[in-house]
Amino acid sequence: MHAYLLVGQDSSKLKTQSLKLANKLKAKILEFPLAKIEDARYLKSFVALKVSSPTAIYIDSIENATEEAQNAFLKNLEEPQPNLYYILTTQSPAAVLPTVVSRCEVAKIANSPQTTEYGKNIKPTLPDIDKIKDRGEAKEFVQNLINNWHFNLINNSRKQKQTAENLELALSALNNLKANGNVSLQLTDMVINLV
Repeated sequence: MHAYLLVGQDSSKLKTQSLKLANKLKAKILEFPLAKIEDARYLKSFVALKVSSPTAIYIDSIENATEEAQNAFLKNLEEPQPNLYYILTTQSPAAVLPTVVSRCEVAKIANSPQTTEYGKNIKPTLPDIDKIKDRGEAKEFVQNLINNWHFNLINNSRKQKQTAENLELALSALNNLKANGNVSLQLTDMVINLV
């Protein structure tokens, strides 16, 4: 396998496991940001240079890449090269294109007990989101909601329909934020439609 997707909620643990995996593959690790389609194009031109020694391209939080960037990155996964590995991490596999996930070996990384705060019934209010103006902060806020509701959907048999509907709203808001939708409008629309 030449591509790995590490899934977990503890970002520091994901990074540690990524380094261990690269070490196991006897590959040097290169951290590569992937957010926009331009990043995917740059990566494609970089890997076209053909690496001679085992190299692992590390992409943290692949779910933060736009859909266009993930589609462009997909070409790298479809055309594997010798000595080249991809190590991707995500806190929300639902926000990663299924075609990307299907080309990776998926490993779920257990959370550290002190970092797990899921299971609470969180429902943000308008005053909560009025404080958020920055796009990065908004994406992180929505991603945390997605992670919590995803956890509840899997681990709590009560209110599954309601949780699934809220999860769908949050995923839509996150995608719109990634596509440069108005921060305040996306958050407000999500909150007023929560069930």
